[in-house]
Amino acid sequence: MSLYRTNEEVAIQKESCLMVSATITEVAKILKPGITTLSLDEMAETFIRDNGGIPSCKGYHGFPYSLCISVNEQVVHGFPGKYVLKDGDVITIDTVIYKNGFHGDHAYTFIIGETTPEVLQLVKVTKESLYIGIKQATTGNRTGDIGYAIDQYTNGKYGYGVVREMVGHGVGREMHEDPQVPNYGRRGSGKKLQENLVIAIEPMITMGSRKIYTLDDGWTIVTADGLPAVHFEHNVCVKKDAPEILSDFNIIEQAEKANANLNSSYYSL
Repeated sequence: MSLYRTNEEVAIQKESCLMVSATITEVAKILKPGITTLSLDEMAETFIRDNGGIPSCKGYHGFPYSLCISVNEQVVHGFPGKYVLKDGDVITIDTVIYKNGFHGDHAYTFIIGETTPEVLQLVKVTKESLYIGIKQATTGNRTGDIGYAIDQYTNGKYGYGVVREMVGHGVGREMHEDPQVPNYGRRGSGKKLQENLVIAIEPMITMGSRKIYTLDDGWTIVTADGLPAVHFEHNVCVKKDAPEILSDFNIIEQAEKANANLNSSYYSL
């Protein structure tokens, strides 16, 4: 069922969302070639717990880590491990944190070092599509309006693949709540959005085919054609005039631009 918050509950949940932003920011500060993805997970878990949060991902249906770390052709739910980051990697950090009775849940994609113009454009367009979708998260609109806006921009304009099997969702006292928020759809279709519904909007966009499959670990989703995927996610509260973004990319972007090992040149495209 969909759960609508009081303004006071939204303010409390925002603290959890901002802790996710702070955690991803800490990861952004240390991203560089030569470090393992497992070391990022260990650092993040320590940061989360030291700040009074609980890593919601760890133990969720058996998921063994605090972060989902997806690299290159991995779309979502990648396992941290012995993989050593290298120049040119596209890496998504996605996590969920529980604090004061609510979950925060969002994701950000980074580029390590130099890459191709095609990858830069994919990252830029996916990030832009997130905000295009968010604009539709106003009272009286429907989930299909969000998905339609994202799909038309990423697939309709640029021909990218829009993953259909994995979708956004409500988020609150549970990590996953109603409604589902696909990244494709028809205008005027889907669940009607009401005031103070909190949702995770999260375009998962591929450079090539939208087809995906799951690795033998039972979690990691990868592109069928092996081409890169990008994933950005915000937590958004539905409002009458303009949606309220509860997470904060500003602090992540500052760390991204300050880290010489990260490629933020997509901002200037």
